[in-house]
Amino acid sequence: MAADARNLTDRHGGPGAHGRRAAGAVQPAAPFLRRPPGTGPATPERGTDPQGSALAAPAQVLLADASGPRDPVTRLTAHGCWYPSAAPDGTQVAFVCDRGGLPQLWAGPVDADEARLLDTGPDPVQEVAWSPDGRWIAYTTAPGGGERSRVLCVRPDGTGRRVLAGAEPGTSAHLGCWAHDGSAVAVTVAAPAAARPGDGTDHHPAQHGLADTGAHTGPLPAGWAGRDGRAVLLGAAAHTGTGPFAVSGTTVPGGRPAPAAGPGDGLSAYLIDPDGVAAPVLLATETDAATLRVCDLSRDGRLALLRRGPRGRREAVVIRTRDLARTCVVPVADHDPWIGRFSPEADVLWLRSDADREFAALLAAGLDPEGHLRGLSVAAERADSGLELLGFSRDGRTAVLAWNVQGRNELETADVSTSGAAADRIGTVTARTGAPRPVPLPHEVVTRVETAGEGRLVLALSGSQRRPGVWWLPEGTSLLRTPWSSRDEDAVPPGRPPVRPVPLRLAARDGLPLSGWYYRAPGRGAGEPAPCVVHLHGGPEEQERPVLDPLYHEILGRGIDVFAPDVRGSSGHGRSFVDADLGTGRFAAIDDIADCAAHAVAAGPADPARLAVMGRSYGGYLTFASLVWHPGLFRTGVAVCGMSDFATFFEGTEPWIAQSAAHKYGHPRRDRDLLHALSPMSRVDALRVPLLAVHGEYDTNVPPEESEQFVRAARERGIPAELLTLRNEGHEFQRADNRRLFRRTAADWLERHLTG
Repeated sequence: MAADARNLTDRHGGPGAHGRRAAGAVQPAAPFLRRPPGTGPATPERGTDPQGSALAAPAQVLLADASGPRDPVTRLTAHGCWYPSAAPDGTQVAFVCDRGGLPQLWAGPVDADEARLLDTGPDPVQEVAWSPDGRWIAYTTAPGGGERSRVLCVRPDGTGRRVLAGAEPGTSAHLGCWAHDGSAVAVTVAAPAAARPGDGTDHHPAQHGLADTGAHTGPLPAGWAGRDGRAVLLGAAAHTGTGPFAVSGTTVPGGRPAPAAGPGDGLSAYLIDPDGVAAPVLLATETDAATLRVCDLSRDGRLALLRRGPRGRREAVVIRTRDLARTCVVPVADHDPWIGRFSPEADVLWLRSDADREFAALLAAGLDPEGHLRGLSVAAERADSGLELLGFSRDGRTAVLAWNVQGRNELETADVSTSGAAADRIGTVTARTGAPRPVPLPHEVVTRVETAGEGRLVLALSGSQRRPGVWWLPEGTSLLRTPWSSRDEDAVPPGRPPVRPVPLRLAARDGLPLSGWYYRAPGRGAGEPAPCVVHLHGGPEEQERPVLDPLYHEILGRGIDVFAPDVRGSSGHGRSFVDADLGTGRFAAIDDIADCAAHAVAAGPADPARLAVMGRSYGGYLTFASLVWHPGLFRTGVAVCGMSDFATFFEGTEPWIAQSAAHKYGHPRRDRDLLHALSPMSRVDALRVPLLAVHGEYDTNVPPEESEQFVRAARERGIPAELLTLRNEGHEFQRADNRRLFRRTAADWLERHLTG
């Protein structure tokens, strides 16, 4: 075992350690942020909920400048660049890049290799947003590599660097949109229980992370354990009315929205002046919330667009800023949080939504001057593929649409227009898009779309032959790679070209169509059976995409094939497929893995005597589950950051994660029996084969105890099992040396047990 691996008793606390938290609802009236000229720093506003609790706005913390000369950064040849955000004129781009071994904030011109490092700190950077006035770049970091994040800003020249939110102990902050004039940036803060003192309420009556509040509309469906897999939001207010015009959000006594599943963190969204002159302005606060992100502000500041709700049941919420009234709620699609945008006049809200649909489409919601919904129409749709990414030009007249077509993306731009939505008339809105203009892509997957200057696009691309990179599209030309992105020939070491996967399609034992991507190890004859690892993605709502995965490249180099399927619960195949693993449908998802392995054997490439299973996050859970539900099928398994017992997972995870997880997996109290039956620890006696578990020491999404207890139980039963704990990592492994250690350790383990 690698030297960095630690035994089960050698685990120390760190930034990932956390306690139970809850926060009160705050509902003060607040205008759109206006910074008085010539004034000094102001005291942060406080809001008071109906019980009199106080919640302080985040305080800014100045940091050392990142301007001036610095030591050269060691450049990784096969580095990745992603999450671009363009300056207003489109000539410069801020982006995330790991060319120095860690995801860091960089900026540079689109047409020259002059990228400069803007944050030399040790914390991985996650998201980036350049202000519309060009004065600031806002970004998020994960202190210590853990799951909590901070929002910072820096000037494009590296001066003025400061923490805007998330500096207070126990808090986590998430980046929202900029005001169109650049005067403020929206930030959501997850506040700990200490932010809600003295209300005399016990917010944690249960030892589980969620309380059995009983706050739901109507009785819960009888027999959760016997459901057919259709989605039911546990303990939450259901959508009222019918169809996509329905507005959700029934209330409980006191006027608060009904909680999703019980106490979690309080999420508060603020507008923050990056100059630190005006006080933060509160836009919205929700208690027991799963997510809350400000996605857009109308140009006149009257309305704000927020995304809220647990995964699988996200909502777009329009807030009137003068009184914080919720005026419109429309269901929207999961995944990319940037769900839509107001038209320049704010009489139309463009949304990426799957409301009452199998696949997400571009919808236009007509709004009256107060932000109420007039009508809803479909502006762009496809019958068998969903709208995955949505962007708009700065004038709001052109939409950029990325469609997910069986795992690959197709990109197009289209002019948008509406009729019947004028503020002085009553009627429904009719949305139109001009003839779509396809944008040819050099690689298979688009991960982000950004407009840049007049007629320009900036895209983050990935594919089976390249590392993630940033490309730009000048008006009237084809896509060009930015000079600071990796070249194709630098994607992998010389002499080992990347493997282009082929799609495999099959049917599960109950007839449900499944699919995946098969990677054939180089040097194998067409009819020669090979050892094969079935690799399972996380989520569950993620999707396997044909992109270059360094882990797959490492495994393939050991002569081992990789089959990466989408079992039920994965995205990209319609809402019914996503919801097919709910309730007892999760047992069928576990069986899907066995069916995928059998198909890989029947198709010819895989050797039935040399199969392994591996996955991360939810895929790690499925790895544990596969080994105990199908003990004779696989020779070994590698579980990465996986859940082994739903009871301990709900006790240990972050409250806002528990909120979403309750909908997906089941309520930890009302569905205790089902969750126990679905937990791999309940069947650990069936384990027969060696196991490697891998975990980040600061993972507060799926706490390391989930791996530790399964490895401990395996050893107690005489099964060989080892645990690799990666230092200074959370749920995602960010540091280049740790990623290499993980890949080599996992590949060594698979090679030893499949080919040794």
